[in-house]
Amino acid sequence: MAESETYRRGREIRRQLLGDEYVQQAERTTYDDPRMRKFIDLATETVFSSLWARPGLDLKTRTLVCVVSDAATGREPELAIHLRMALRQGWTADELTEVLLHLTGYVGAPIIREAMLTAKKVFAEMKTP
Repeated sequence: MAESETYRRGREIRRQLLGDEYVQQAERTTYDDPRMRKFIDLATETVFSSLWARPGLDLKTRTLVCVVSDAATGREPELAIHLRMALRQGWTADELTEVLLHLTGYVGAPIIREAMLTAKKVFAEMKTP
């Protein structure tokens, strides 16, 4: 099956957000499974191309929206991915930490504690001060 222009655009945005090394690692590990391959192909064409490429918000702002959404709903695996994206788009570890701390008053300390633990791991992996 030939790649659509929408798929190509989504693939480019995904690589821009996550970086080549991270995407290649995910391709070798998570998305080497045929069922997971179907998932990432769908996400590439729909989420990365159709949602992330929409006008009105830049990629930096969109990453912050995802970080807040993930933290508020306790989605730690997705939070780790979106924190990586946010750092790559120019948010600092200090700014992202402040965003998470701010959420404590709105979604609660236990869920944000988990988000902070996820952030700690991501910041260490990405060697972010």
